[in-house]
Amino acid sequence: MPQFRILRFDPDRDQKPYFQSFDVPEKKGITVLEGLYHIIENLDPSLAFRSSCRAAVCGSCAMHINGQYRLACETNVDHLHSHTVTIRPMAHLQVIRDLVVDMKPFFKNYELIKPYLIPGEEPPEREFIQTIEERRRLDVKVDCILCGACFASCPVASTDENYLGPAALLKALRFVDDSRDGATMERLAFLATDFGVFRCHTIFNCQQVCPKDLDPTGAIQRLKWKAIWAKLKGKLPKVEVPAA
Repeated sequence: MPQFRILRFDPDRDQKPYFQSFDVPEKKGITVLEGLYHIIENLDPSLAFRSSCRAAVCGSCAMHINGQYRLACETNVDHLHSHTVTIRPMAHLQVIRDLVVDMKPFFKNYELIKPYLIPGEEPPEREFIQTIEERRRLDVKVDCILCGACFASCPVASTDENYLGPAALLKALRFVDDSRDGATMERLAFLATDFGVFRCHTIFNCQQVCPKDLDPTGAIQRLKWKAIWAKLKGKLPKVEVPAA
């Protein structure tokens, strides 16, 4: 019978976080998320956590499980090879209750990179045409589900609240590489700052924990190269740095 050891904390009631253990019935193929649902349905209905799709698509059930950030819905308890499943909320984000954290700072950074196409010319009557090769450049980058695991694992994000973080920067490359976007230089100028790509220390935590096997570190290095090239060519405009 696996034991779930969960970090509990209710800011309205508790002075500090504490671990609470629950015995979950042994069941072949059970996921961590199924175990959490067993707890709230049978043992303690006050336990708080997020989930939605249960299919590794929405990213809402990201949490720290046995030493690594993972999606609870796709983490098989048997594959953890441990009788004890230790679960903590994601780091660098304020705990609302138990495993639920405030994602506002994460999504604020996402909004800052302007995650939408900015046409550089009058829109065509019907649509912007992309070749197969142009669309292929966006492959993989569009698969990010914004779960926040990379942000929570990033030591730079833990010490600098202005750092955009790996998820936002990976998404930024998705628009920089999009042939339909007309704001490439403006985007690179915004990203080529101390709160953008040049704040990354290339530690690779984000790459290791991504549940979709994406490469935020590689995306950041590509943005660095593009920004340096544009700077050398004198193509980067001046941009306003957001206030701290």
